[in-house]
Amino acid sequence: MEDKQFLRDLKDRKQSAYSKLLDEFQGKVYNTCLSFVPNREDAEDIAQEVFVEVYHAISKFKGEARLSTWIYRISVNKSLEFIRKKNAKKRFGFMQSITGNMIPMDKSTYFTEFDHPGVQLENKERNETLFQAINRLPEAQRVVFTLHKIDGMSYKEVAAITNKSISSIESLLFRAKKNLQKTLGNFYKNEK
Repeated sequence: MEDKQFLRDLKDRKQSAYSKLLDEFQGKVYNTCLSFVPNREDAEDIAQEVFVEVYHAISKFKGEARLSTWIYRISVNKSLEFIRKKNAKKRFGFMQSITGNMIPMDKSTYFTEFDHPGVQLENKERNETLFQAINRLPEAQRVVFTLHKIDGMSYKEVAAITNKSISSIESLLFRAKKNLQKTLGNFYKNEK
């Protein structure tokens, strides 16, 4: 899919090229967004934002990386941007509760049941526990862990998407696993 004519057609905003792009990447982008933001509706919204960004920014694509790498990078960035905004809203709500200007917040769980291809867990509670633990990881560890372990990307692909060396990816993945073992070990110890 990396042929020069296809890229020219994308830059010329040809509908057939965008249809081909959507056919190729829509499911992959959605799954990546779902890996970071495990809520179907939000992942769908973020995936749409990714393709809007691709449409508007394709003229800036220089071809230094593969098109797929560039699209995944946008997917990760949009997902992290969404998480940051959501966390900022939580902090704002917390501050309002302290000052007495409480705004009713939705108490339903954020996570939804989904069938992500990289995660085959038995039930919703385990999904929530896993994704809550992943979301507590430092951002760099969370990105590497999610792309490699949940989306099934190779170290080389993760390195290209994150602009990090393979040794950095290995180190971040090692630290992420250790942090998850500690977090999940404490969780299950407290469950008994």
